[in-house]
Amino acid sequence: MTANDAARLIDISAVRTAHSLLDIQEVTSVAKKYNFINVHALPCWTKDVHTLLKDTPEIYVGAPVGFPSGAHKTCTKVLEAKELIADGVEEMDIVMNVGKFKNKEYDYVLNELNEIIALAPDYVLTKVIIELNCLNDEELDKACELVLQTKADFLKTGTGWVPGDANIARIARIKELTHGKIKVKAAGGIRTRKEFEQLCELGVERFGINTKSALEIVESFS
Repeated sequence: MTANDAARLIDISAVRTAHSLLDIQEVTSVAKKYNFINVHALPCWTKDVHTLLKDTPEIYVGAPVGFPSGAHKTCTKVLEAKELIADGVEEMDIVMNVGKFKNKEYDYVLNELNEIIALAPDYVLTKVIIELNCLNDEELDKACELVLQTKADFLKTGTGWVPGDANIARIARIKELTHGKIKVKAAGGIRTRKEFEQLCELGVERFGINTKSALEIVESFS
């Protein structure tokens, strides 16, 4: 694997509370230098990211829906998704309503996801975030089953806001449960080249890694 190959698997982001336009400009600059596949920012910055990346169509504009808790009302998440699309988003990472899911309100969760995903034009990829570190093993199995009932392009493991490690074994379980029917984005706690390579060997198709660690991993392939 080359450094460019690695970068084309990794989304980098500026999605913390205090991140300003300067932070977003820095992240997009890094993305352009190393050819990372995606830059994520919080929804109010989507239009800015779109402008910053307008000359690099190979780097996608990303943003979350219902971030970070997933507990917004459905109408709020739907409106947010519509606004993101209008502002130029190309990949939407949708936080599943984890609380409703854990309350076994599966129809609520599935209907909400389907309503949001149905808004996405063909050029907009969708990822459902299940927040792996909040789920026990039984819930993980059910979450995979539920996400497979949507038309999402990816199942994403976490937001990165809930503490946890790289979850190699549990992501292996996700790959087993989904049988290649949906792509997997591993996010949260991935810090080293070894973890990155282990997850690549499992068949993970995309990664969400903090910019510092992402740079260290990519540069290790140079």
